[in-house]
Amino acid sequence: MIVCIAEKPSVARDIAQVLGATRPMDGFMEGNGYQVTWTFGHLCELKEPNDYSPLWKKWSLSQLPMIPPRFGIKLKSDKGVEKQFQTIARLIAHADGIINCGDAGQEGELIQRWVMQLANARCPVKRLWINSLTEESIRQGFQELKDQAEYQTLYEAGLMRAIGDWLLGMNATRLYTQKYAAGMNQVLSVGRVQTPTLALIVARQKEIENFVPVPYWVLSTLYRDTVFTAVMKEGDRGFATREEGEAALDAIRDLPMRITDVQRKKGTEAPPRLFDLTSLQVECNKKFGFSADTTLQLIQSLYEKKYTTYPRVDTTFLSDDIYPKCPQILNGMKAYFPLMERIKGKKLAKSKKVFDNSKVTDHHAIIPTGVEAKGMTEMEAKVYDLVARRFIGVFYPDCLFTATTVQGTIGEVKMKATGKEINDLGWKVLWAKAPSDGEEKAEEDKSLPAFEKGEEGPHTPTLAEKQTTPPKPYTEATLLRAMETAGKTVEDEELRDALKENGIGRPSTRAAIIETLFRRHYIRKERKNLVATPTGVELIGLIREELLMSAELTGRWEKKLRQIERKEYEARTFLEELKQMVSDIVLTVLGDNEPRRMPVEQEPEKKTRRKKQ
Repeated sequence: MIVCIAEKPSVARDIAQVLGATRPMDGFMEGNGYQVTWTFGHLCELKEPNDYSPLWKKWSLSQLPMIPPRFGIKLKSDKGVEKQFQTIARLIAHADGIINCGDAGQEGELIQRWVMQLANARCPVKRLWINSLTEESIRQGFQELKDQAEYQTLYEAGLMRAIGDWLLGMNATRLYTQKYAAGMNQVLSVGRVQTPTLALIVARQKEIENFVPVPYWVLSTLYRDTVFTAVMKEGDRGFATREEGEAALDAIRDLPMRITDVQRKKGTEAPPRLFDLTSLQVECNKKFGFSADTTLQLIQSLYEKKYTTYPRVDTTFLSDDIYPKCPQILNGMKAYFPLMERIKGKKLAKSKKVFDNSKVTDHHAIIPTGVEAKGMTEMEAKVYDLVARRFIGVFYPDCLFTATTVQGTIGEVKMKATGKEINDLGWKVLWAKAPSDGEEKAEEDKSLPAFEKGEEGPHTPTLAEKQTTPPKPYTEATLLRAMETAGKTVEDEELRDALKENGIGRPSTRAAIIETLFRRHYIRKERKNLVATPTGVELIGLIREELLMSAELTGRWEKKLRQIERKEYEARTFLEELKQMVSDIVLTVLGDNEPRRMPVEQEPEKKTRRKKQ
C-alpha cells in the first residue's frame, strides 16, 4: 500500500479523487492501492526550552544563551493533532512506500518531513511537486514523482529557518524581558524578522516626527491653456526665498512667452508583470485595503478551489513549458472573453519579460488555471479578477504614446511644459472604464496644444508657495515592499528583483510577521497607515544590537537560507554562525550597565486591535 500525505484534508480529497482512493476511512481515504491522509499544517514543532533542561523552564539571565546540543521536535499538544498523527503513524508503519504531497515549498517540506521523522518512517519516500490542484496537474505530478532526496536542501533551509527563529526568539525575548522589564508582568517579544520589521516602522515614524518643512516658491505661467514651470538648477525645487521668486515674477510679468523648442518622442509601456505573492498583496492593499494576511488567505482559497496556481511564490515569470498551455487556460476563462477580443484568433505574444526559465526555480508566477471560476465570495472575486486581468494583459500589445516636451523663454527665465498623448491604449484597455464616463481618457491622455517653435504671446504668471513634505507612513503595501528589498525604496522592477535575494522574511511569512506585530500591540492601524505604539517605539529604543534591528543584516541571513536551498551554502555553517550571533548578543546585553528600563505601558486592547478585513 502506498501512503500519500497531504497538508490539508481538502487537498487530500482532490488527490484521492484522482488516484481512485474514494473509500472514506477515519482520518484517510483508501482505494486502488493508495491510502491518502493529511496533516493540518504543522502537527509538529521544535521542542521548548524546558524539554531540553529543567533549568530552562524558569526565565533567568544566568541560563542564557540557551543552545541545545541537538534540536528535537515534538507533537503539538492538541487532541485532534494527536489523533491524526496516530492515524498517519499507523499507516506509515505498514506502508510499502510514501508520497510526500505537502505544499510545494520550504514550509510544506518541513511540515511533512517532521511528521515522517516522528512517525519513524523507514520505507522509500517520493515527492509530489505541483503548481496547481487541477486534475491534469495532479495526474502529471504523479507521473513525474521525484525521490525525496532531491529536496533535502529545501528541507535543510526550512529547518535552519525554524532553528534560527527559535534561537533568536527564545533567547532574545528572555534576555530583553529579564534585563529591561523584569517584575513588570510584560514580555518583550524579539524575533529574527519581526524586530527589524518593527524597526523599519519606528524609524519611518521618527523621520516624520522630526521632519521640519522647508518652504520654497514655484514660478509658473499659463500660456495657451497650458501650465509652464520655471526651469531650475538641478536639485532645486524652486526659489529658496519669496524675494527671489517675486523678483523673477516681476521680471517676466510684462514680457511675452516665446516657444524655443518642441520635441515629440514615441514611447511604449509594457504590460505589468504577473503577480508573485508580495506584489499581489501590495496591489490588494492599495486597491481594496485588504491586509497582507487577508490576501494570502483569499489566494490560498482560490488555489484550493483550483482557480489559480500555487500562491506562495516570489517570481513574476513563467517557464517556457507553460506557454503552450496558455491558449487552453484563456479558453477556460469564459467570463473574460469580452476582454480577449484583440488577441482572439492570433498567436499569443511570447515576451522574455514573461517567459524566462532562468527566473523560475520551483514555482512560476500566480496565474489562473483555466478552470471556470464559480461560487467565489465577493472578496475572492476581486483577487481573482486582478490575477486574471494581469494574465490576459501580458499577451496584449504595449501601450503606445507620444511624449511631448515644450521649452520656452520669458526674458531670461526658461520655462518648460510636458505632455503625453496616448496613441494606442494597448493592454491598458483591460483596465479602462466605460467610454461614457470619460474618466480613463482624461486620466491617461494629457496631450498639449500644437505648439510651434518661434511662436510667442501673452501669458499669466503666478508664484506659488510650497513646502517640502515628510516621508509617508508605511502602509501594509509599502511595508511589504520594504521587507522585500531590506528597507530600500525601489521602483524599478529589475532592481527590485535583484534585491529580493536579501529581502527579510519569505513571501509566505511576511503577512504573519505583520500580524504578530499587531497581536503584540507593537503597531496599530490608523486608516491605512501603520503606526508604532509607544510600546513598540520603546522596545526598539532599548535594542542597541544592530544584528537584531537592521533589515539589511537580516536580509543577508535570508540570502544564506536561499543559498542553502540551492546547495550553495552549508546548513551546519549557518547554524554555527547563528549560535555565535546569539552568544554575542547575550554577552553584549548582559554587559550593559546603563540604568535603562522599559516604562510601564499597557495600552488598552480596544485601541490596538485591528479590524478584520
